[in-house]
Amino acid sequence: MPRSSLDRALAALPSSYPGPGGAAAVIRNGEVIGCHSWGFANAETRLAFTPRTQFRLCSITKQFTCALLDAWPDKAALDAYVASSLPNLQEPPPGVMDLAHNQSGLRDYWAVAMLHGAPTESVFGSTEAKRVISGTRSLHFRPGTAYSYVNQNFYLISEALEACSGRSFSELLQTQIFDPCGMKTAFLAANTQSMPDGTRGYEGSEATGYRAANNNILWTGDAGLGASLDDMIAWEKAIDAQRDDPEGFYNRLSRPVHFRDGRLARYGSGLQRGKLFGRAMTGHGGALRGWRSHRLHLAEERLSVVVLFNHMSEAHSAAAELAAAALEITRTAQESMPGSTAFIGHYLEPETGLSASITPTVSNARLSLRYAYPPEILDDWTQDKAGRDATTLTLDDQGLVMSRPQENRETRLIPIPEMQRFQDLAGRYECEELDSILTIAGSEEAFYGAFSGMLGQGRMERLQKLGNDVWLVPCLRALDHSPPGYWTLAFQRDAQHKLTGLRAGCWLARDLLYRRI
Repeated sequence: MPRSSLDRALAALPSSYPGPGGAAAVIRNGEVIGCHSWGFANAETRLAFTPRTQFRLCSITKQFTCALLDAWPDKAALDAYVASSLPNLQEPPPGVMDLAHNQSGLRDYWAVAMLHGAPTESVFGSTEAKRVISGTRSLHFRPGTAYSYVNQNFYLISEALEACSGRSFSELLQTQIFDPCGMKTAFLAANTQSMPDGTRGYEGSEATGYRAANNNILWTGDAGLGASLDDMIAWEKAIDAQRDDPEGFYNRLSRPVHFRDGRLARYGSGLQRGKLFGRAMTGHGGALRGWRSHRLHLAEERLSVVVLFNHMSEAHSAAAELAAAALEITRTAQESMPGSTAFIGHYLEPETGLSASITPTVSNARLSLRYAYPPEILDDWTQDKAGRDATTLTLDDQGLVMSRPQENRETRLIPIPEMQRFQDLAGRYECEELDSILTIAGSEEAFYGAFSGMLGQGRMERLQKLGNDVWLVPCLRALDHSPPGYWTLAFQRDAQHKLTGLRAGCWLARDLLYRRI
C-alpha cells in the first residue's frame, strides 16, 4: 500500500533535519494521524528517542505560564508584584498583561547579563536573575506601544503567581494544567544541566560532529517545561476538546491582542499569531543550546503539529512541512528577481540606535537584513520594495523606510557614512544605568572590546566596523540559545570631534548610553 504524503514527510525528517534524535506528531480532529520518533535521546548511553522521552520544551513553556495567568482572578495583585520587582525603575512599570504580550518595554535579562560581563556558559539562576531585574532603571519603550521578545516577562509572571497564590509554580502547573490535560510525565525542568531520564541536547552538525551541549540557566515561567511527545499530544487533544467553547482555555489565549494605539499585535499570551498557507495560525518555538522544538495550531483545520529535536535543526521549518503534508498542500519555491541595489548598505535606526546591514543573498535573488538575530531573508525584492508579510523595506524620495508591523514600528534608516580615520576608540566606557564597563583595546587595524560588571568579565571580541564611528561587537554565543547577535556601538563626539561616549544596543536590549571614562 503506497504511503501517504504525511508518512513520507515524517520518514524524511531524520535525513532532512539530521542530528542525534527527535520525535514529531500530527494531530487532526483530536486524533493522532502521524507520529514518528528516531535516533537517540542520549547517544553516549544509547538511550533511544521515543514518544515518552523527556524533552526540554524551552519557550513553548510561555503559553502554559499564560494559561495559569489567564485563570488568575485578580490581575491587580500580580501587577503590584511586578512593580515591586522593579524597585529602581524610574518610570511607570508595565502591567502583568504587558508582560504576557511581550509589550513590557523591559530589556531581556539574558542579553543584559552579557553587558554585566556574564561568561558564555556561566551559571544564571534566581540570584542572578533578581540582581539583573531589580537593577532596571529604564525601559526601551513605553509599555503597550511596541513588541520586544523578553524572556523575563514570563519569569516575572511565574514569580508573581507563586507569590500571590502561596503555591509553587511547579504545583500550579501540575494541578491546573498537567493533571486536567492528561500530561502524565510533564514537569517543571528548571535546571537546564540535565534531564531525569538522561536525555541530552547536542551541538554541532554532521560536518563537525556532535557534542553534548552545556547549559547552566535556571528556567521557570519563561522556558522551564519538561515534557514528552506523548504529553504534548495530550495538550493538543485538550485544545481540540474545547474548540467550540468560547471560554475554553486555548480560545481565550488565542483572542486578538492589540497595542495601545489599537493596532493588532502578532504576539499575545505566550503565543505567536500569523498565517500558514493562508490559514490563521498560533504557536511557538523553543530553543536552548542543544534543543529545538516547535508546535503550531491551525484552528480552522483542527490541525496541530509538534516537532522535538535534541539538536539545533530548524524545528519550525519541519513543523510547516508536516502541516503542508497533512493538508496535502504542494509547496513550490517562489522565485524572485534581483531588485534595486539602492537597498544595499549599512544603516542606523535613529529611534533605537541599532544598525541594519542589507546585503544580497548568495543566490542574488533576495535580500538579507541583519538587524535582529538571526538575519531575516526578505523576498519580493523589486525596484522600490523588499519583504512581504512581516519586515518590509521601502524606497521613497527621502531614502529607505523599514516597517516592522510585528513590533508596531516604522522608521527611516539613515545611511552610515564611510569610515573616517579616527584611532581614539581605545579606552574604558561606563554605563551608569547598569554599572557596566566596556573596555576597548587595540588600534584601527584591530580593535577588541569586552563588557564587565557584576556578573563577571566577558571575553574580548574583535570589533567589526560598519562605517564612520559605528562598530559591532559580535555576541553569537550567550547564555541562551538565541544570543544578542551583534551589539551596535554608535560612538558620539562633541563639536571638536572629541570622543565622549557611545550608544550601545542589540535587538533584545536597546538604547543604553556609555560615557567615556
